[in-house]
Amino acid sequence: MTTGTFESIRWQVEGATAIVTLNRPERRNALSLGLMLELEACLEEIGGNREIRAVILGAAGAVFSAGHDLSEMTGRGIDEYRRIFDVCTALMTKIQSIPQPVIAAVQGIATAAGCQLVATCDLAIAAETAAFGTPGVKIGLFCTTPMVALTRAIGRKRALEMLLTGQMVDARSAADWGLVNRVVPAAELETESRKLAAKVAEASSLVVALGKQAFYRQIDLEQSQAYAYAKETMSRNALAADAQEGISAFLAKRPPCWTGK
Repeated sequence: MTTGTFESIRWQVEGATAIVTLNRPERRNALSLGLMLELEACLEEIGGNREIRAVILGAAGAVFSAGHDLSEMTGRGIDEYRRIFDVCTALMTKIQSIPQPVIAAVQGIATAAGCQLVATCDLAIAAETAAFGTPGVKIGLFCTTPMVALTRAIGRKRALEMLLTGQMVDARSAADWGLVNRVVPAAELETESRKLAAKVAEASSLVVALGKQAFYRQIDLEQSQAYAYAKETMSRNALAADAQEGISAFLAKRPPCWTGK
């Protein structure tokens, strides 16, 4: 196990999985500018480590994340606000651009940009105690940037209901709507998150990275364009050593030996 520490997050590597933890429980893990910059830098480091196959993103304390740090959202100029949302956008983009799948392990409330963070992650497991919301409309700041990730995760009508009412959605509803993959008892969240990460890590790191990139590249393309892109990507994938090894292993009824090439 290796560990790394920032001011507002902490992280460690267990086997092939990086465990990243938001660590501002006294501020409800609000996404301050500093925390977002740290998290982006941490993910950049993880993304360049070929030994890491999956990432679990969790949080210390009772709240997953209350969204942007509102103490940074008063009395500022337009350029300062743009800076905050530029960094937030860069962070969300980083989550989806690193080669490893990122799994949100949500133990409590995730609101506004905290809900955006969950919606952005590739996979998510929620404890029964988790809840989700985009309550910005109630304080005069519509959750416009969280809307981008939320709409892509759960669709227009449900996203608009959350955005326009600001009401919270419980974990079971979040799973039904597609915001999270599944819900588990709170006591099992850590175990189940690690099981999912381990399952992801069983596959070729090259193929997983290629597949993750392809998923986000094709998802908003028109269907014929998506197929054109996908067939070329799959053709190139077939040339990879790991693809040839995986197919050969399947035909020979033996476990594959991945090389990441």
